[in-house]
Amino acid sequence: MQKYPEFKKKFIERYSKLTDFEKFKEYSTKKQDKSIRINTLKVKVSDFKLVGFKLKQIPWCKEGFWISGERTDLGNLAEHGLGYFYIQEASSMVPCLILDPKKEEYVLDIAAAPGSKTTQMGAMMENKGLIIANEISYKRVKALNANLQRCGVSNAVVTLMDGKNFRNYRFDKILLDAPCSGTGTIRKSPNTIIEWSPRIIRKLVNTQKKLIKNAFENLNIGGVLVYSTCSVEPEENEGVVSYLLNNFPNASLEDIKLNIKSSSPILEFEGYKYNKEVKKCLRIWPQDNCTDGFFVAKIIKS
Repeated sequence: MQKYPEFKKKFIERYSKLTDFEKFKEYSTKKQDKSIRINTLKVKVSDFKLVGFKLKQIPWCKEGFWISGERTDLGNLAEHGLGYFYIQEASSMVPCLILDPKKEEYVLDIAAAPGSKTTQMGAMMENKGLIIANEISYKRVKALNANLQRCGVSNAVVTLMDGKNFRNYRFDKILLDAPCSGTGTIRKSPNTIIEWSPRIIRKLVNTQKKLIKNAFENLNIGGVLVYSTCSVEPEENEGVVSYLLNNFPNASLEDIKLNIKSSSPILEFEGYKYNKEVKKCLRIWPQDNCTDGFFVAKIIKS
């Protein structure tokens, strides 16, 4: 059984104000089934089989399944090497489903590595249209390229630059799965507990605000921007979305309809009131679906 570091006192105090901390701790440190997404560029969902494994459908994604079996080294399976499936956390599949990229569209994945969502969008678009898969880190670009090739994605062009530096582009849809504190992913990244601090959160928020502002400025009129994080920090989520709404009158939120359990977004925290429209966002705590925590906002430009 994996051993987790002690939660910091400040962390416990903060999260006790946000949710049932004991439930959050239980599900954040609980062993969970791994999940995979079948890559429909290589195989039909109905034809996919893995000998020695049980698959259980993920309700919100028809290509997604929880997987269990004697072997846990899924990355060593031949079917993985051939690109028949991608090892992807169940809640991580949500942002692309909300963005819903179409075959004819021009799409930007602004922080793309290692490629789980880029490959998901490539399959959704059936290798039509165009995806600009951007990443700031050269080391992470290697993993992105490898996963695009393994999964047979041919409608993606990889770029290496700071996502804040895109200028005068016009994308139909943009996915900003922002760099974040990862407080929704403690079960697979226990060091998150050690690394967490209010100072780090403030630094991340500064970057997230710059990224969402630039993403919105590069979006077509009538276009869709999906902002997501695997953090459950209000400042990184409702706070960043509120910043955009408060500074761009032509930005609005659309209700998210998906077959997934979620919790109410945070409208006020520690004396700060967020834009009331954030009630339309999707806030997923680990205890909601026994998955990683996630936050998703669907933003429209008018």
